[in-house]
Amino acid sequence: MAELKLLFENAGDPAFQTLEGYKAKGGYRALDKAVMMDRQAIIDEVKKSGLRGRGGAGFPTWIKWNGLPKEKTKPHYILCNADEGEPGTFKDKQIMEETPFLLIEGMTLAGIACQGDAGFIYIRGEFIDAAKALRKAIDEAYAAGYLGKNIRGSGVDFDLYIHLGAGSYECGEESALMSSLMGERGMPRLKFPHAPLPTVAGLWDRPTLINNVETYSCVPFILNKGGEWYATLGAATKNSRGTKIFSVSGHVAKPGNYEIEFGTTLMELLELSGGMTGGKLKACVPGGSSVPIMTAAMCDGAIIGYEEMMQAGSMVGSGGCMFLNEKTCIVQFIWRTAMFYALESCGKCTPCREGTKWMLQILERIVRGNGQPGDKELLLDITTQIDGRSFCGLGDAAAWPVAGAIKAFPEEFDFYIANGKSIVNSPLPMVPA
Repeated sequence: MAELKLLFENAGDPAFQTLEGYKAKGGYRALDKAVMMDRQAIIDEVKKSGLRGRGGAGFPTWIKWNGLPKEKTKPHYILCNADEGEPGTFKDKQIMEETPFLLIEGMTLAGIACQGDAGFIYIRGEFIDAAKALRKAIDEAYAAGYLGKNIRGSGVDFDLYIHLGAGSYECGEESALMSSLMGERGMPRLKFPHAPLPTVAGLWDRPTLINNVETYSCVPFILNKGGEWYATLGAATKNSRGTKIFSVSGHVAKPGNYEIEFGTTLMELLELSGGMTGGKLKACVPGGSSVPIMTAAMCDGAIIGYEEMMQAGSMVGSGGCMFLNEKTCIVQFIWRTAMFYALESCGKCTPCREGTKWMLQILERIVRGNGQPGDKELLLDITTQIDGRSFCGLGDAAAWPVAGAIKAFPEEFDFYIANGKSIVNSPLPMVPA
């Protein structure tokens, strides 16, 4: 199966990064249409499309849009999560750098539909080139009347701002992101039902819509061609519609971003990326480092779709797909993964703060040849104490890879524990104090 490019149809074309070039390719036609539509009609088109959040959770987009109050008594905000800190994922970066107007138009459409007064793009601090590309595009949009007061004479006002984060993975979690944007420490907050939804009380306790870069960038296509047209893409799956961008890395001949239609198989995605290098396929992490790892046997016949990937034993996630060859040491791979989450835990809750550190300490002694009988079972027990019990999703993200690796490759853990074989030579302590 070939790529099906919508968002990336004009990626790499310098002209598409300018307002003139974007409009020449059909840009802002959706906005021209939207200002003539009833707000609810825009949301209904998004509902017809079946668009789901592309940040990892796959939550139906229209439900969020429809959740903001219809009777406006406070300012409404449109927030874009462009933090993209998930290891293995780099699609949003390319969207912002090479197709910035798609994101800007998508957020403006959301602003019209949800009565937004202002939009904020929270960008990962390391994405300097992406921020520069967006800044240039936003300035052009303002100059041409596509942002600001009375957009294109429609009576709609919408401003758009950029905010660079400080390099925290935790700030990819929506409540921590909002805290950071408001000048507070980037730590998660209580969630519904213990606290109001962001659509009711988000930024500065005002109704707030939060989606990620890829999600907003899909909306101009939905408004241009209709929700029913978009829903025909991915119709081979149970409930996944449209295209999905996968950031493919690992032992493949052509790593990079690939946009495919839902319903494509994992093995077809591997073929698109040039196939394996350095050996046969051993494992795959299909949706970013936080999702369970899959064996080669699990990958065979696995269909890319939200429900379908869960049936196969993993998740679509954020789309960071890592293919690993037969020479890969799974124990060491998971140790490195666990190290990331232990270092990135914000420390607010005990299950994540202590659990990620304990997992790393146990994996550390296994890879250094000091594994003890029962370590595998102890690791699994710790993952069950973290999963679903942490204050935010970081705990789940740390537990799933460890549990998934032990269940998929138990024999590797058994081998290193039983033989006392060290697979690292670094003299430096790797466990955080």
